[in-house]
Amino acid sequence: MSVGEAADITAGTDIAAEAGELVTSLMLRPWGQVSTSVYETGRLVSLAPWLTGHRERTDYLIRTQRQDGAWGAPDGYGVVPTLSATEGLLAALTRADPDTDRASLAGAVERGLRVLTTWLSGPLDLPDMPAIEHIVPSLIARINQRVEDLPGQAPIPLPAAMSYDALHVVRSRVRSGKEVPEKLLHALEIASDAAAGAPGIRPTPIGSVGASPAATAAWLGEHGERDAHDPARGHLEAVVRLYGGPVPVGLPITVFERGWVLSWLLRAGVEIEVPPEMVADIRTAIGPAGTPAGPGLPADADTTSVALYALALLDAPYEPDSLWGFRAGTHFSTWPGEQGVSVSVNAHILDAFGEYVRRVPAAAPRYEAAIGELTGWIRERQQPDGSWTDRWHASPYYATVSCALALDAFGGESARDAVRAAAEWTLRTQRQDGSWGRWEGTAEETAYAIQILLLTSGHADPRRLEAADRGHAHLSGRAGEHPPLWHDKDLYVPTAVARAAVIASSHLVRRARAQAVQPR
Repeated sequence: MSVGEAADITAGTDIAAEAGELVTSLMLRPWGQVSTSVYETGRLVSLAPWLTGHRERTDYLIRTQRQDGAWGAPDGYGVVPTLSATEGLLAALTRADPDTDRASLAGAVERGLRVLTTWLSGPLDLPDMPAIEHIVPSLIARINQRVEDLPGQAPIPLPAAMSYDALHVVRSRVRSGKEVPEKLLHALEIASDAAAGAPGIRPTPIGSVGASPAATAAWLGEHGERDAHDPARGHLEAVVRLYGGPVPVGLPITVFERGWVLSWLLRAGVEIEVPPEMVADIRTAIGPAGTPAGPGLPADADTTSVALYALALLDAPYEPDSLWGFRAGTHFSTWPGEQGVSVSVNAHILDAFGEYVRRVPAAAPRYEAAIGELTGWIRERQQPDGSWTDRWHASPYYATVSCALALDAFGGESARDAVRAAAEWTLRTQRQDGSWGRWEGTAEETAYAIQILLLTSGHADPRRLEAADRGHAHLSGRAGEHPPLWHDKDLYVPTAVARAAVIASSHLVRRARAQAVQPR
């Protein structure tokens, strides 16, 4: 056996072991593995100073502030986290919270207010994030209430395209005691004081509201400090213990995490042993209306379709009838009544329908028309350069891998040119160091690029093999670094999902290398 062959075998063993450990971790941490959030942590500093880990949360906000006074990513993504962190630290400062460094708080607040005033006074291009049209006005109003007592500090402006009108409607509905739409619960903190103990809201059996620490804290209000045994407070304490003070933007994300992790690994051909109880749990989670990402969230077409696709890859296909409830003409919505549209969601539905028909050919007549319509709809939304962009992820590499893989597998001959254009765009946009990324080279985005090159037709093209090989060197060196790119109220990273994408792509590169050296 040659040294190269031995290295390939060792690499294969390492990938199998890493994938197995990752799948095991899904069972050991069933709420999910998610990065901490500046936005969500800022809300807890403001709303729940009585909660364990308050000093750790204020320190986290101060530590993560950039030199220019902002928090978060470029291109408008910093507005929401900067508003939240500034308001949270301003709350701690004006309350004179004990066990906090007042000078550090004052300095961070001053820098945050300065950058916000600059941003909000000029043209502002905000990304398409959940509830952003409510979150921004609600935080500006809270900041302006607090700065009234700060000498020499003027109120910060509301962006010209925004108003407080919709916020007043939301707060009035919450205060009335009427049932609140599930999708609103995830951002219940925008209702301010009206959220506390709102009679139309009930926490989930695990004590969460809207799968959000901020929403849960807003519903608890001052009652949370008085009753240490309230289940909702118990849930918050559990989340804080998991993360050591700062908190994620959404938890639990059980079904979402399992669906995406298994899909990335299985699609790439990584051999894994999936516990039968995990398969059963995913199947049980899918009801007539689909499945949510986790308890407290509304059912959505994205989580439902990826869970269905994973089940089919696990040779446990389940009728995807629940997806019809999300149909909106020739495409599908993330949830009924969605404002906006997502190409990645529709690509995942194409995966779910296509893989189910592949496993259950007798079902073809029921889904063939939708498969054709989805194929055409996704193709029409491809950018002139060959990429796609999406409302659920900041990176075009995520949208493009979702669309290119689905079209390649189930779009037929009509999709060949679109898939080829996606691969050519991927080749053109590789960075000099071998990585791919929107703002900088990242392991997650490099993994998606490698999948576009090696999991679609034409993968034997030497240019693709060389590019993937160069990317793998970068991938291997930064496999544990995943900056937040996924859309929620704040950018976040589902770390197990990103890790699965990296493992899958490493496996693809190793397999491509082995095939390239085989005698013809």
